This record gives sequence, C-alpha cells and structure tokens, in this order.
Amino acid sequence: MSEGKVKVGILISGRGSNMESIVRKAKADEIPAEVVVVISNKPEAPGIRKAEAFGIPVVVIDHKKFSSREDFERALVSELKSRGVELVCLAGFMRILSPTFIREFPGRIMNIHPSLLPAFPGLNVHNRVLESGAKFSGCTVHFVTEDVDAGPIIIQAVVPVLDDDTEETLAARVLVEEHKIYPEAIRLFAEGRLEVRGKRVIWKK
Repeated sequence: MSEGKVKVGILISGRGSNMESIVRKAKADEIPAEVVVVISNKPEAPGIRKAEAFGIPVVVIDHKKFSSREDFERALVSELKSRGVELVCLAGFMRILSPTFIREFPGRIMNIHPSLLPAFPGLNVHNRVLESGAKFSGCTVHFVTEDVDAGPIIIQAVVPVLDDDTEETLAARVLVEEHKIYPEAIRLFAEGRLEVRGKRVIWKK
C-alpha cells in the first residue's frame, strides 16, 4: 500500500466520468487514494479507454460470460482482493450486487446515485424528478448495503431544478456535483473520518 493512501478499486459499466474524476484527483494527490484497478463488466464501455489513458490497470469481467451471478461476483471478488483493494467504488456500475459480495467488503463499498436519497432510488431518476415537480435535486454518495440505494448516506450535493430543464440538462448539472462529492467521500474514508451509527454517517473531526 502506498504510504497513507487507501487502495481503491472502481467498478464501471459505461463512460466512466466519475471514475475519471476520482483518478484525476488521486493522481494529483488531492485525495489520499490510489486507484489500483478499474473493472468493467462491459467490454465496450468507453470508460475502459479513459482508465487506460491514465495508466490504470483495467480488467474486463463480462457478466455474460458467466453461468450465474455467483460465479461472476466470485471473479470480481478474486480480482479486487488480489490487488489489495481496501475500498470498492461503484461508478455507473449497472449490476446489483448480492449480499454475498457485499459481505466480502463490509463497510467498504461506496456508490453514487443521481438523486437526493432516499428520494428517487432506482433508475430513470431525472425523468422522475422532473415529472414530480420537485424544485431541487442532486446526488448522493452512500455506503452500499444489501438494500439497493438505501445504505447510510455519506455526502450529498443539491442543485436547483429549473423550469425549462430536460433530463439532459438536469443530468449535466447533477454530474458536475457528482464529480466533486465522490472524491470528497473517498478522502473522508481514507482519513478514517467516517463513522456509521445505524443509518447515519457521522463525520469525525
């Protein structure tokens, strides 16, 4: 392990913009983290090229090549543990992880969700926010638990919902904040400043 740095493994399925934000800040020593592997479950994910451009080791573990979710997750766990990963970060990883996987990294899996949880869990978030008439939205970094999008909340950011917003414009505004708060959550974790008390995450001084 690098001196004072937490070893991070990032799981992606798509463009990897949050992964890129984390890697940039880690390489600039803005957060005490080292991204030791990026794993994609989709061979065509654009994020793969981005990670390779940064010189980050990339592994493709295609879920379609496995006969069961258990076998797929076993391969994920093996790869992450072989690289000494201490914190698993989901960054647009479009697979629901089983309780078995989650128990391999207790309190050490983070996810980012494009709403102010517990509001609007699940998919199609921005469309649902617009249809609801909500005046504010945002994003949430939370610890992953066995209940989807329901783990203890680490950090959130708020954005206004404008009268002329589309899904695309709202998503873009939220994404700017995602790129800020995910690295910050990793920094707090690496500094040992996150304490989970029930459903709450306390930031220690």
